[in-house]
Amino acid sequence: GCTVNYCGYLEFWEEPFCQSSYSKSRRLMKIGEDITLFGLEIGLMSMRKGELARFFFSPDYAYGQQGCPPDIPPNTRVMFEVELLDFLDSAESDAFFELPAELQDSFPLQKALKVAETERGFGNYLYCKGSLEDAKDRYKRALFILGRSPSSETEQCQIDASKLLVLLNLSITYLKLERPARALAYGEKALKIDQRNAKALFRCGQACLCMKEYEKARDFLVRAQQIQPFNHDINNELKKLA
Repeated sequence: GCTVNYCGYLEFWEEPFCQSSYSKSRRLMKIGEDITLFGLEIGLMSMRKGELARFFFSPDYAYGQQGCPPDIPPNTRVMFEVELLDFLDSAESDAFFELPAELQDSFPLQKALKVAETERGFGNYLYCKGSLEDAKDRYKRALFILGRSPSSETEQCQIDASKLLVLLNLSITYLKLERPARALAYGEKALKIDQRNAKALFRCGQACLCMKEYEKARDFLVRAQQIQPFNHDINNELKKLA
């Protein structure tokens, strides 16, 4: 998926015949589904995040012999100015979820970890855009991928390292969704992996504070403060509790 700014121009025309929306809630578009102009697909695949480019497309790479009436005449060259704002490669992730369950379980670990990280990346993008429900669903997809049984202690450590990040993401997302009981549950799962994780202790403290379970909140926050005594967020939350 990608987010882009673009303007399309007919040859020798100054006004664009199409352009992307400049709203802050710009969504991820999927190449081949949301973006289907052949030349634009190829052009975007050649770009890096943050890059600006100008592409000139012959009719074969644009709207063909028929054009696209009434805006695009037949056999017309077009020019697109494109800015690639963000890009997330979902090909391997899409392929994973198309597999039957038994093949998902036997998917090579390193590839599974990469797919989980892609899903977490989508979740982070959606979280930053304020799409919390969609972000939560992406994080849960990542957690599902990481629910496999390891074949060695080394694999367990790799899975746990990835799972810890996803659990922390889910905890803060549920806090933002004002569902502190779920935030606490995911925070405590994170603590089972790393009992001295300051972020997990902090999220659990925040969740307990929201549920007015003040003694539990204080216990979590004091433990977080012992690990990070100069963390302003932790100290401010303890002041709020007091």
